[in-house]
Amino acid sequence: MGPHPAVAAIRLAVRRVLHDLLNEHQTSAEPSARLPHQPSPLVLVACSGGADSMALASALAFEAPKLGIRAGGVTVDHGLQAGSDLRAEEVVLRLRELGLDPVESTAVSVGREGGPEAAARDARYAALDAAAERHGATAVLLGHTRDDQAETVLLGLARGSGIRSLSGMAAVTGGPGAARRYRRPFLELDRQTARKACMVQSLPVWDDPHNADPAYTRSRLRHEGLPALEKALGKGVVEALARTAQLSRDDADALDTWARQAEASVRDAAGLLECAKLYALPPAVRRRILRQAAIEAGAPAGSLFARHIEEIDRLITGWRGQGAINLPGKVVAQRQGGRLVIRQG
Repeated sequence: MGPHPAVAAIRLAVRRVLHDLLNEHQTSAEPSARLPHQPSPLVLVACSGGADSMALASALAFEAPKLGIRAGGVTVDHGLQAGSDLRAEEVVLRLRELGLDPVESTAVSVGREGGPEAAARDARYAALDAAAERHGATAVLLGHTRDDQAETVLLGLARGSGIRSLSGMAAVTGGPGAARRYRRPFLELDRQTARKACMVQSLPVWDDPHNADPAYTRSRLRHEGLPALEKALGKGVVEALARTAQLSRDDADALDTWARQAEASVRDAAGLLECAKLYALPPAVRRRILRQAAIEAGAPAGSLFARHIEEIDRLITGWRGQGAINLPGKVVAQRQGGRLVIRQG
């Protein structure tokens, strides 16, 4: 008899990602890097001890040895709850019991910039990046599910941040110096499948009280918003939102490529953006060029919202002699002699 369907599903998802990693590793490695004495690639799992990441850890521990891949784990102690250090130690023990090695817990200090959820996320990814660099890991697996994707799409919709926000989380994203470090094998699996896989394997899981705390936006969306939508629109909302994410990502990627190709054509010999040439571009392409120019001038990407780009865009499309636009990061955008100048103020 084979494994339970939930266990089979999570193992298959992880197996596919590991095969992709092996193919990439073999394609990119120099001949000398494929000698027998060279260590096999290391893949880490980011594990909070919750059902999603524990299911991911168990599947990685099962699949990696069969492919000659080393598998380890990292848990991040955010220090936001009493006893979080003890909880992190428990997670480390569980990961070692699964056979993962190396395994470590890393404590972080969570700031306040961008709100508690964003600050915790930034601290967590910085810690995971550091762990990946320290151990020389090829990739870090994250346990985000289809439900997480649906929540991310709705949050982007509520912010009015454009098609890129609606594209949700990519299956593959990068970190400092590693363009494809993070992998999300479970984006096509629902949260219940991961929980069921833990249950049938008798894997202990920890339910983070923050996930049920209405003080957090994502928690309210998870326990109130999505159930209300399913009640009003019927089942299938989560799947539809996940499909929307993929379709939006395809469109956003195409527009990003168009904007990169068009950018050189709208600059003069001195490298300044020409307003008349920008005006001739489709708005979606033009605004991408403006956003990238603001980021290159020093505006933090995470603090640059759609309203900021719209204000810059009006210097192109609604020019009435208005003054400079102040942007995050002390960046200023202004129109001068038919040119758009974006620089540190």
